[in-house]
Amino acid sequence: MVPTSSAHMRIRVNPDLAIGLGLRIKSPGERMVGRDKELDLHSQAADDMPPYERMLGDAIRGDNELFSRQDLVEAQWRIVEPVLGNVTPFYTYLPGTWGPEEAAQLMASDGPWSDPMVREEEK
Repeated sequence: MVPTSSAHMRIRVNPDLAIGLGLRIKSPGERMVGRDKELDLHSQAADDMPPYERMLGDAIRGDNELFSRQDLVEAQWRIVEPVLGNVTPFYTYLPGTWGPEEAAQLMASDGPWSDPMVREEEK
């Protein structure tokens, strides 16, 4: 990291974890002159194991900390699966029209839907 100005804190999380703390420190000598410096703290990504490598290594070693139990996954699917099967179908319609014919069913109980008319001079 390159010093930019005093009194700042910079945090970077990717690709390397780094924290920079900017300070103004007194230059050596009797004169009261300061200079900007930055304290850099680094954690190299190369030192850490990539996420998928860690996950596969944990699976091979039998460490289940990153994995859910089968009964929990099955319980989650019992909640989600009914919603996934109840999907509104996708209806196509021509450009420049007011939508598919099936849209009129939304208004069926309140009366028929009338498409607004656009005058030619407004187009």
